[in-house]
Amino acid sequence: MRTRNIVLAALIGFTAVSAQADVANAEKLVSIYSELAKHDNPEYAGPTAADGKFFFNRKIKLGNGKLMACASCHTSNPADEGKHIVTGKPIRPLSPVVNTKRFDDFEKVESKFTQHCKDIIGSDCTAAEKASYITYLLTEKTPSAKK
Repeated sequence: MRTRNIVLAALIGFTAVSAQADVANAEKLVSIYSELAKHDNPEYAGPTAADGKFFFNRKIKLGNGKLMACASCHTSNPADEGKHIVTGKPIRPLSPVVNTKRFDDFEKVESKFTQHCKDIIGSDCTAAEKASYITYLLTEKTPSAKK
């Protein structure tokens, strides 16, 4: 675990160099999470958009009995603006193609993953899940037509 934290800290330093986040920065994060996943499991084959899409849409029963998924607040299309399910606060699109600021701060990305994963899943997401999640978000490029 200590080695993993050292690797994560070193990789965070590499991403801090990028001042403007965009698709390239999201791809760097996929590489970082993939390296961490490979470190955790040498059999890890790499991220897939299909795994990320499944993770994004997977409904999990919360302690209050409600079903919740990433898509509950972020809509079924990550290129669309979402809305917080409790507060109604607008949420900018997750897709880095549509929202180039989505992955501009690695520490913020990691903090949000930790917060949201613990709230929904009950534990932090794995590096493999994070890599596939971002890989999926990279495939979502077109917002839905407004009604």
